[in-house]
Amino acid sequence: MADKVSITLCGDGGCGKSSITLRIVRSQWTHEYDPTIEDSYSVTRTIDGTTYSLALTDTAGQEEYRGMWSAQNLNSDAFLLVYDITSPQSLQALDFFTEMIEMEREVRRERGECWPAIMVVGNKCDLQAQRQVGAREGLEWAKSRGCGFMETSAREMVNVEETFSVLVQRVVEARKQYSEGLRPKFPSLINPLPLSNQPQLQPPRPETASAGAAPPPSAGYTEKMSRPTSSGMQTTSPSPKKRKFRPSRRFFCF
Repeated sequence: MADKVSITLCGDGGCGKSSITLRIVRSQWTHEYDPTIEDSYSVTRTIDGTTYSLALTDTAGQEEYRGMWSAQNLNSDAFLLVYDITSPQSLQALDFFTEMIEMEREVRRERGECWPAIMVVGNKCDLQAQRQVGAREGLEWAKSRGCGFMETSAREMVNVEETFSVLVQRVVEARKQYSEGLRPKFPSLINPLPLSNQPQLQPPRPETASAGAAPPPSAGYTEKMSRPTSSGMQTTSPSPKKRKFRPSRRFFCF
């Protein structure tokens, strides 16, 4: 039986949550925008040789629908915070969702439960001419809150599979740490620390950087590049820590 991983997609209306979801579920893209109230999907992926059943919840982004957010959405193993790189307001809108996730983390801390994995996604990276949120700005926003970061294009199918692969790896690592009694410390999602005040993480040791090893779910790492194969996502060589973003390349860092 496949291991189950529940993922909730959050973000402002029109940022592309539904497009990302349909890409991963049906390999489809549509330019038509129909405000989502809430949709649920299930899809199977093989990552690092293990088969996972991904339960995806595409939530309401419109402000008038946010009151319909159910407590069940906060029980997810992971959260994907999506914004539109052509809309600075969509990045600011993530504050609403981070407040609720932060409260959920506090509840899990009190109960001694495993914390959720969180990634920030800058969608529509194919629209470079309309870009208003730089990749560095999005990266720093995510790192200051202890979240992973990636830029995607649902339209051009850039980094969509990779995003979910890395997110599942972070869930697996979080579960492993929880089972070992480890409780990692993350910056607050509501009152993030300036990056200069955050501890600098050491590069992964050779044994943790080997193929198939999932990175720790914390900020400060440059993830390994992944490529889709017939059997799922397989980890290959590490991506450079510093390079200029080009929409034709796969780009993600932490």
